[in-house]
Amino acid sequence: MKTLLTHRLSQSEIKQLCALTQGEHNDNLKEELYQFTLDANRRVAINALWTFTHFDADDNVWLFAKHDQLIDRCLNEKDATKLRLMLNLLLSQPYTEEDIRTDFIDFCLARITDARAPYAIRAQCIKLAYEQMRHWPELLDELRQTLDLISCEPLSPGLRSAWKQVMKKILSCNVY
Repeated sequence: MKTLLTHRLSQSEIKQLCALTQGEHNDNLKEELYQFTLDANRRVAINALWTFTHFDADDNVWLFAKHDQLIDRCLNEKDATKLRLMLNLLLSQPYTEEDIRTDFIDFCLARITDARAPYAIRAQCIKLAYEQMRHWPELLDELRQTLDLISCEPLSPGLRSAWKQVMKKILSCNVY
């Protein structure tokens, strides 16, 4: 599997890797692929993460057990591409009141207002902050205030879209 991950992957190769690891009977191969996300070779790690973003909903459930580990990795990741891919994986995971991590909320809020952060990461953090904070009106108010802070700056179309989606959800909660 690693040799396939060492070069730029085509769409058919990604589909091949997804098919290879599909189903519960291939959880050991999913674990092997996950370990490659930690590889010292940047290309291998990014390709493994990229492959996980193409998993179907049933196979994506396997990643739920890696939830906290992915968050821990995001908190320390310096590579923008790896961070973006891990945040993308976290966006497809459930967030309940019981498994909220304040360190990850703080991370997301800090990235939302960081004008030096890539737009895609900021947009993902807007969505992730909402998913975590939506259970509590006082946290939603804090998120709304954070979004108000960035509303005056020029936003990319993707960042503006995430901003609008989340503001609409916040305002529909009728907490204000």
